[in-house]
Amino acid sequence: MKNHSSHFAGLDIGGTTVKAVLVNHLAEQAGPLAEVRSQVKDGYEATFSQLDLALDQLAAGAGISRSDIAGIGLDVPAPSSNGVIWGRANLGEDWVGTDICGKFAARTGIPVHMTNDGNAAALGEYALRRKHSGSLLLVAPGTGLGGGFVLPGGQCFEGANGLALEVGHISVPFREDDGELPACSCGLNGCLEAWVSLVALRRRLRLELAKSAWQSHPLNQDECPIEEKAFNLREFAERGDPLAVQIFKQQGFILGYSIADMVRTLDPGLVVIGGGLAETSFRDQFMSWISEGFADRAWPVYRTSPLDPDKVTTKFEWAVGGDAAAAIGMAYAAQELFG
Repeated sequence: MKNHSSHFAGLDIGGTTVKAVLVNHLAEQAGPLAEVRSQVKDGYEATFSQLDLALDQLAAGAGISRSDIAGIGLDVPAPSSNGVIWGRANLGEDWVGTDICGKFAARTGIPVHMTNDGNAAALGEYALRRKHSGSLLLVAPGTGLGGGFVLPGGQCFEGANGLALEVGHISVPFREDDGELPACSCGLNGCLEAWVSLVALRRRLRLELAKSAWQSHPLNQDECPIEEKAFNLREFAERGDPLAVQIFKQQGFILGYSIADMVRTLDPGLVVIGGGLAETSFRDQFMSWISEGFADRAWPVYRTSPLDPDKVTTKFEWAVGGDAAAAIGMAYAAQELFG
């Protein structure tokens, strides 16, 4: 029998901030979102202190005591398995090979579950769709390209070692103008993330601005670094700028093309597109480019049913959780596991 006074915390550890959400025994949010500064590069002990602050803020915001928190869901921006970090990513050195779950559970006296941030965001999108009972594939372009897959009933598929759904690092059959495969941050060439991410946007923008066709473009007259130019490219796309539209159209098409292969493998029924593009004014246009790429690669049965041509077999939706999705997902996971 569930304890109706029990609450469950979701803690999303990012490189800059820790976002935190509290839910009750019905998985309904209790109190406001809490946010504290992240100290991941200072080591896990420094981060634990920040997590304690976040838990205190959650309890105060919901008008409960810390002892009412019966479970914690934790996500990290790094590969992990069974509460242990496998790769450093943007974390401090002492995170790797450490039983983060065990240490934080011992510190707080509360059971802890941990996964990576892509899985957490997928769980959050699932939790926010209370009428959806099927599976869900999340693909989220950001600085890199993350993803997660939630099975019917709400269980996240993590793989044998917690390393599944590294969607940004599947190979795609697209090449640069010179015929070369673009280098990816993972050390390989030709990955999807090398085409669809903020990092890819910087590379494509630099290449395009070097062409004579764009010599008079406003971004070529600007002396700011390429990182800032790429960050501002969304504003240009929102105004219909031809260069920005061209680059985002290529990203959308390649993303949709690659999702077709993911769908052929997983058949999720619902594909959710996350990341900052979900909040742009040209997102409908970007989704149409994703649909074009998907249609170019996907078999007809992955688009419509052969029995009912009006039944869509793979639906696409924008993410609805925003920056809080991962924290919501971990609170949901904690409630499911420890409730």
